[in-house]
Amino acid sequence: MRILEEKDVRSLLSAGEGVEIMRKALQGLEEGQYAMPPRLITHMPNTAVFGFMPAWCGGYYGAKVITAYAPNAGTQYPSHIGYVMLFASEHSTVAGLVDATSVTEIRTGCVSAVATDVLARKDAHTLALIGAGAQAHSHLSAILSVRPITSVTVYDLRPEAAETFAREAREKYGLEVNLAEDVRACVRQADIICTLTPAKEAYLTLDMVKPGTHINAVGTFTPSTREVASDLIAASRLYADQVEAMKRESGEYLIPLNEGLIGEDHIVGSVGEVLLGRKCGRGNDTEITLFDALGLAVEDVATAVYVLEKAQ
Repeated sequence: MRILEEKDVRSLLSAGEGVEIMRKALQGLEEGQYAMPPRLITHMPNTAVFGFMPAWCGGYYGAKVITAYAPNAGTQYPSHIGYVMLFASEHSTVAGLVDATSVTEIRTGCVSAVATDVLARKDAHTLALIGAGAQAHSHLSAILSVRPITSVTVYDLRPEAAETFAREAREKYGLEVNLAEDVRACVRQADIICTLTPAKEAYLTLDMVKPGTHINAVGTFTPSTREVASDLIAASRLYADQVEAMKRESGEYLIPLNEGLIGEDHIVGSVGEVLLGRKCGRGNDTEITLFDALGLAVEDVATAVYVLEKAQ
């Protein structure tokens, strides 16, 4: 058995590689090449969310075992901590443990990049990031591989976090990176918006977003939490990473559904279905498209398998 820690994952996995892994994983899930039972999510007494996320990806199966702990934001500790445990299918032997913090961070941005590639306007070049933590770095890196981003605007409740992100992004990519005073100012001119916060209540509304925008809603993953308001969901073409998971777990979908603002048919389909040509993506340059990312076990297991095999 091999153990790969965070530094190993980061040295072995680039954003460009991650985007291609996610394309394959999302298509493989829809085609039945990969399998994924529902994940188990439990709330701990210290407010941490504890997750067990199993999946099968061809020659390997395994599970991500992870905690999501919002109070770690702004500290030396990451918000997501755990491992992906892999088994080789041939004899069901333990093949490896792969750090889940880095896997989760990198693959999440890469999934949003895949969604952006098939749903955003081809000329989209301005990016808004709401939240300046690890996912802001991951999303910028990955989306740069699918769109020619020329300017970035970032907002965070912690101004020091936004300032640090802006400085690092300017140095790394040579981009124009602007700080916003609030969410409305952050998204006003954006072609692509990524919501990357652990918010409990919606803060992004329809009147903030210009026609033709693509949104990646990333930060929440439970039926009672959301970042995007009901009016914006109702006005958008809505896409899932997996439709079944969205119907079980997505507050972005379930809350407006229960309010009667949308029906079950409001979900256009999954990004995997769009990749396979089974569902249509953007229809014109004025539509608002919205990808609601819950995070899937196949994404974690497929990424961990790639890193393990590359290390070997």
